[in-house]
This record gives sequence, C-alpha cells and structure tokens, in this order.
Amino acid sequence: MLKIMTPGPTQVRENVRLARSLETTNPDLDLEFYDYYKDTCLLIGELLHTKNEVYILDGEGILGLEAACASFTEPGDKVLVIDNGVYGKGFADFVTLYGGEPVLYSAEYTEDINISDLEQFLEKHHDFKYATIVHCDTPSGVLNDVGKICPLLHKYGILSVVDSVSGMFGEPLFIDDSKIDIVCGGSQKALSAPPGLSFVTVSEAAMQAMENRKTPIASFYANILNFKNYYENKWFPYTMPISDIYGLRAALMNIKEDKTFSDRHKSIGTATRKAVLDAGLELYLKTGYSNTVTVIKVPEGINAKDILETMKNNYNIMIAGSFDVMLGKVIRIGHMGENANIEDMAETLHALTKTFIDLGRELKVNLKDRFLKYLAETVNEA
Repeated sequence: MLKIMTPGPTQVRENVRLARSLETTNPDLDLEFYDYYKDTCLLIGELLHTKNEVYILDGEGILGLEAACASFTEPGDKVLVIDNGVYGKGFADFVTLYGGEPVLYSAEYTEDINISDLEQFLEKHHDFKYATIVHCDTPSGVLNDVGKICPLLHKYGILSVVDSVSGMFGEPLFIDDSKIDIVCGGSQKALSAPPGLSFVTVSEAAMQAMENRKTPIASFYANILNFKNYYENKWFPYTMPISDIYGLRAALMNIKEDKTFSDRHKSIGTATRKAVLDAGLELYLKTGYSNTVTVIKVPEGINAKDILETMKNNYNIMIAGSFDVMLGKVIRIGHMGENANIEDMAETLHALTKTFIDLGRELKVNLKDRFLKYLAETVNEA
C-alpha cells in the first residue's frame, strides 16, 4: 500500500476509520447527537486552549476560511490580508468575492512575518475591519507567530481571522491568550482524519461583528451565524455528516491522550531540517520553519516531477511538490499528525536519499542516518 507522507491529507489511524464505520442515527432528530456534537466542539476548544464557541462545518478545510470571510465582510469593508505565502495571498479572493476591499501587506515568502515591521505599518495604517493571517502556509512551510501578530492587531481594534488548518495541534496554539477572533481548522492535516470537515472557533467580539452587520451575510452554507443557538434550539442549518464527526472525535481523542504530540512534532521537524542541510540540500525557507512540513529546494539539473515519481514508483512513498510561485522548485514532506513518527520518517528519508542516487545525484550523507542521529541527540539531551 502506498505510504502517504504529504503535508495533508495525512495517514489515518485505524481507530478513526473504524469510528467512521459505526451505525449512525438521524443527526437532525436524535437529541443525543446534539450532545455528542457539542461535546466534540468543546474537546476542540480544550485542545486549542479556548473558551470561545466552536462549530464543526460540513466541508473541507477551505470552507472555514470562506465562512469566516463571508460572515465578516460587508461591501466596501477594508480588510488587511497579511501575505507571506500562497494561502496568505489567497484570502484576498474571499474578501473580494463578498464585496470587501483587500489591502495586501506583502512580505517575503521565505520568511515569517517580522513583528516589528508589521507594527510600524499598523501605526500608520490600521483602518481595517479585520485582518487575515495564515499560521502555517503549507506550500512553503512558513510558520507565522500568531501569538504575537493577533495581539498586535487587537491593540489597533482589528479583528483577526487565522488559517491554522496546517498548523494546529502540530504547533502549539493558545487561542484565548493570543486574542484570536476566528481560527479555522481542518480534519485532514495534523488531526489525521479524512478530508471533509472544517471547524471554526469564534470569539464574542467576532459574533457581535456578525450580528451587527448592516447587510445580510451573502451566503447560507458559509454563514457562521446560522450555527448560533443550535444546541438550545436543537436545530442544525443542514444535516451534519455524522460518520465524519465520529471519526473526528476519535482523532481528537488520539491527540488528547498523546502527551508527546507537540514535542514529537518539534523533534522530528528539527531533525529533518538538520539532516537536509547536512546532506547538501537547501531548505526553501530562511526563517519561520514549521514542524509540520519540511520544504526542500529542488537541486539544479533535477526535475521535481522526477523526484516525486521515483519516490512513488520505486519506493511506494508519496511526497508532494508545490504550486504557484513554487511550482517545480520545491518538494515537500509532511510530518504532521500520524505522519509524525520516527519509523515512517526514517523510511521516507532513506527513500529520498536513494531517489537522488537514482537520478544521478549523490548526497553528502544518508538523510535517514543523519535524521536518526539528531533524534538520538535530542533524547540524550532530555
């Protein structure tokens, strides 16, 4: 069976698959399911350190992003789009779609957002209803410090929307301490459930902004307000995908019960990056490395497509390329969620070493050996 080591979707544990196969009830009419849904939302909030409302939406992770913009944006609203990655820039499309005016704050795609530079910008330009920021921009693997960015936005009265689909759980996220108004997540990344669900955390200020709009939200399916009071009224805006939510709950419990989850991501991410550099390869990023994905520059004289196909055809492992400005320039290894384990990463890195040899490029060291060396040092230091 093909091993999936991409930065989402990730591998899915058997207990999650089995949970999705359980007999289901009618989620619209069975009152016990409203308790199950609410308890699952509370579990998400617990793991993300927030007391804000949480809603699970029936749609892949991008639904949460659009729902946040649809629910906030009114025609003519100025929205700050913090752009240091493909997904960061992509928020402008949602803002425009719902009549807003996106203002891009653009920075290098190879670096995380410089907090001091952003503050200097905001001192002069802060007339924005809300701002969007990507926690981990997966195409490049850059990780932005939302724990510092969002309090800065809050200081100037700017609401915040954070895309943490590829960051949350694999990277620590303290929503309340970070003063984040809406955080968007998805099922298929570090959470390691199949694609199909998104979820949002919504602050009181965010809910008030939606309720105090002058114009109605220009969507039904992407309208977060439709979920307000679902539990009191025992009414969902549409039929909940109950099997998917069973699987989501199992995946959340896997994380809750794994006390090493965040630390393991950090040690594996760090060891992978060090091994890549020791092998004579280049990382795409200069700063802001996420511990959920490693992005490697494709060496001159080698085609990214050939690397991906050789890994898949010769070694039965799927890693990813990228797109937009990084198309053909990088390869990506996802070490998030169920992918973040030593055995699978060692196998992947060994296969990548052999792939480069197959394509006529000898590396300075075997990636697997160096990866394991750094992990051993981490254990000894602990």
